[in-house]
Amino acid sequence: MTELKKTELMIKKGSANIFEDLGFGAQESQNLLLRSQTMIALAQWFDDSGLTQSEAAKKLGITQPRLNQMLKGKMDIFSLDALVNMATSAGMRVGLNIRPVTSVKARSTTPYKSQVAAKRRERA
Repeated sequence: MTELKKTELMIKKGSANIFEDLGFGAQESQNLLLRSQTMIALAQWFDDSGLTQSEAAKKLGITQPRLNQMLKGKMDIFSLDALVNMATSAGMRVGLNIRPVTSVKARSTTPYKSQVAAKRRERA
């Protein structure tokens, strides 16, 4: 009879970014996430379009082999800029949401007029 060894597994809650969880740096993981999301949207557009790869590639302004590479998920050969251009050509509206990270404190910003008024009070 084989004896089973008891092992303990450590489970860590993942973030909203799989690339960060896999150990990529902050900048690279954000870029990879945006590229993957755009590629998924483009692949879905292609599946729903009923177009051939050749027809879809022409509409996107790329070659059919390049479209095939995108559909195979070859993320490393596509820049975010190129993917945004393709999504726009497909008739998609592309947006970017930017918000501060909660653990990073932003520098206090005082409206310009308040700064000018404070300097005037200092001089008086």
